[in-house]
Amino acid sequence: MHLEKEFDVPLACDAAYRRVATDETLLNLFPETRTEMVASDGDERTVRSHYTALGQEGVATFVFRYVPDDEVCFEKVCDGRVWRELKGSVHFRKRGGKTRVRIEMNGRTKGLVPEFTIKGAMKDQLEQMAGALRERLRDA
Repeated sequence: MHLEKEFDVPLACDAAYRRVATDETLLNLFPETRTEMVASDGDERTVRSHYTALGQEGVATFVFRYVPDDEVCFEKVCDGRVWRELKGSVHFRKRGGKTRVRIEMNGRTKGLVPEFTIKGAMKDQLEQMAGALRERLRDA
């Protein structure tokens, strides 16, 4: 499954990257959940998000890596229940006097979990992430 979302912000690429590459931004990426920082080591951060889905509570752990060429990569630590693999990235590209921000997510579900059953929830999560990033990247 591949999902992506793009939007423009009124900041230069390097300024947008610097704002995204902060603990505060990571902790607010999933606005409808309680998120906590569980590890911080150089350019790598691990966050744990507590959520409720389909009436059940769960915990999702993500590892974020700040890549020197203005990219933030992330990967879900898969527990084997739904996802076999879920990775993503946030890219920044100059577009006129603005910056185009592109969030991409690529994932493979476990064999007994059809992708169509989770695609709607993933689109919602992508929209939440994009909204949180847009808010954070507004002009200062």
